[in-house]
Amino acid sequence: MRILSTVLLFFLVAIPATAQDYPDYQELYVNDFANALTDGEANEIRTKLIELRDKRDIEFTVVTISSFWDYGYDGRIEPFATGLFNYWGVGDAGRNDGVMMLVSIDDRVMRLELGAGYSRDKDAQMKDIIDSVILPLFRDGDYASGISDGVDEVILNITGSWPGEYDASAPEKALGFVRRTIDSLGSWLYAILAPFLYLPYQIYRRWRRNRPRICPNDNARMRRLDEKWDDTHLNPGQITEERLKSVDYDVWVCDRCDHVRVEGYRAWFTRYSPCRSCNARTLEADSTTLVAATTSSTGKRRIDYHCHNCDDSWSVTRTIPVKSSSSSSSSGSFGGGSSSGGGASGSW
Repeated sequence: MRILSTVLLFFLVAIPATAQDYPDYQELYVNDFANALTDGEANEIRTKLIELRDKRDIEFTVVTISSFWDYGYDGRIEPFATGLFNYWGVGDAGRNDGVMMLVSIDDRVMRLELGAGYSRDKDAQMKDIIDSVILPLFRDGDYASGISDGVDEVILNITGSWPGEYDASAPEKALGFVRRTIDSLGSWLYAILAPFLYLPYQIYRRWRRNRPRICPNDNARMRRLDEKWDDTHLNPGQITEERLKSVDYDVWVCDRCDHVRVEGYRAWFTRYSPCRSCNARTLEADSTTLVAATTSSTGKRRIDYHCHNCDDSWSVTRTIPVKSSSSSSSSGSFGGGSSSGGGASGSW
């Protein structure tokens, strides 16, 4: 009798465990199993996630499903999201810095699942993004905007930069903020106000650069050196930055005590970025396609980095997404990351 009870208990426990299944991913970035997005909307989100991986080496995947019932599951979203995250292995295996946005349309519930490498402080921050940004749009039935805006906010939270602004200068980021603010009010308003906002900002920037400097030692008025003389006070990296026009430096000196103040002004648009070794904005990248992508397979490209200041050079290889008539989806595999259940959930 005891043996029979044990066997029955085993089957009762085993049946729901084996009945649940997880979907296999079709690509690394957007797996829209619920068909909640148009091709154009999916491409817009995918572009941001590809850029995030290229610029910050962080894997962020968006998943939509119609219902948990499709996968033999009847329970809360948290265990399912954690299980799916670990089944796919989202994020770098060493850093565990992956992110998954899971949206179950018919169940009207979503979750931002975080890799185990994030602190628990992030849970409350993800909850705020869900409640203040994503759910209001979901309640209006606008899943595309909710997902897209949520992706933007999560990327800002984990990287400190908006999509498209990873290498932007402070003025560029300021203009980006103005642009996003105006975009939220309407593109027509942006077209009207943009020229008027650009000119005052340019005037302010020029005033800020030319305003008098006072020596902190003796309160004497400082003098700005002519361009041909200020190189004597710059280090080799700064001189190279000026030669490449990635940064322009002003040197102010105090004629009483010889105090020197060096101020740098980054170019608004430049192809040079900071070097990993010397930190000078003298790093140039050159991309070479090794294997071209097709509609059925990914390709490979090599990015060669060279610093014009310290001469450091290195190369990395990136996957080129699979080509298709309507998207730039990418196959490949995740990095083997895992989650310990961190993140936040919401319903609408």
